[in-house]
Amino acid sequence: MPRLLESIKEQDYSDYEIIISDGGSSDKTENIAKSFGCIFISDSSYRHPSKQRNDGAAIARGDQLLFLDADSVLQLGFLSKVSEEFSSQRLTGAGFYFHFNPNKPSYEVFAAIYNSFCFFRQFISPAAVGAAIMARRDAHEKIGGFDLAILLAEDYDYCARLARQGKFRMIKSIHLLYSSRRIHKDGYFKTAYAWAKMGSYTIFHRRITSDKKIKYEFGKY
Repeated sequence: MPRLLESIKEQDYSDYEIIISDGGSSDKTENIAKSFGCIFISDSSYRHPSKQRNDGAAIARGDQLLFLDADSVLQLGFLSKVSEEFSSQRLTGAGFYFHFNPNKPSYEVFAAIYNSFCFFRQFISPAAVGAAIMARRDAHEKIGGFDLAILLAEDYDYCARLARQGKFRMIKSIHLLYSSRRIHKDGYFKTAYAWAKMGSYTIFHRRITSDKKIKYEFGKY
């Protein structure tokens, strides 16, 4: 998380608030958040990205919401470019193409395949990695936020429902730096298989509500 917060502070765009929504972690998350002047909230009643994202959005004051994973990193100029593109294209929701961070040639192949998958799906049934999703606040509220009943691929479901409220596109002006910790720990092919299986479920509008279908852990990366 410190690297994400540092990358936000280095942006040439300052019209934002940072809300750290925690699921009851036992590390120094709260101390780090407060040292960067962030708003910090915590709720351990249900530890899942959907719950924490919804909690953060509930107290946000802006008209645009940008959901980020704690291990994502923003390139210089990210916020200004994204905000301009989101507004000029009159988007309701947006996803992000990414590069792995740290990167390897083999990881770049993985990213290229996934980015292509997201490119084609944006015109049919949008999908984007949950490490970075942008939404108009009123649309987020209208669809009821992220669905807590979905265990995996809740980000895909969220994007598809956002798209029914207006225009959803992948941001073209800049890429997200997406953590490669999972692919490094679980391995290239195991991670690719899990992502492909989740993607195939969502193509046919199937909701993953049980971890018996796909093994994919949170909070250990």
